[in-house]
Amino acid sequence: MARFSITRRLVSEALGTALLLAVVIGSGIMGERLSGGNVALALLGNTLATGAALVVLITIFGPISGAHFNPAVTLVATLRRELPFLDAFFYMVVQIAGALVGVIAAHAMFAEPLMQVSEKLRDGPAQAFSEFVATFGLVATILGTVRFKPDFVAVGVGLYITAAYWFTASTSFANPAVTIARSFSNTFAGIAPASAPTFIGAQLVGALVAAVVFGWILKESKE
Repeated sequence: MARFSITRRLVSEALGTALLLAVVIGSGIMGERLSGGNVALALLGNTLATGAALVVLITIFGPISGAHFNPAVTLVATLRRELPFLDAFFYMVVQIAGALVGVIAAHAMFAEPLMQVSEKLRDGPAQAFSEFVATFGLVATILGTVRFKPDFVAVGVGLYITAAYWFTASTSFANPAVTIARSFSNTFAGIAPASAPTFIGAQLVGALVAAVVFGWILKESKE
């Protein structure tokens, strides 16, 4: 990442996160419109598009900015001293801004009102725990693949999120920027603003716990 200026890295984070949200929201709208009311089929379309897009986006932007697209991932990178604090702050700002732009772009592509507020409540302990597990697993995937198979990071993250859409009750947001942005879309992939703080809190805790656990697991013994 040192080969690229902070400006280029920030643009990469913003653009990558915007494209990710365009995929998440757009594929959700398309899936719902084409599924004939079959929610499982709509979710499958949403899942496959998101997982595939992550592989491509991380492959493209990873060498430039690290392809975080996620404040929780940026937080972990900062705690591991892989990213300066000020850079991390700007990463998070552009991730959220990019995510909101991506939502608006998806709405525009499907002739939806550009500005919306979701009415889709996602409440309860099970949903919060799901987001903890989803984000814990995402950070574990990143740390493990970076350590043992760096060329597999993009595929590993794409595969993990594809799976997590289906094994978590929350459908694995695992990303505070994504959660904030999805609260501004009253479509298939939306989340009501009232539900967002719980998701974000669980995501941050999951990321921090994963950083501690895998920081210990992956540390080589001196014996």
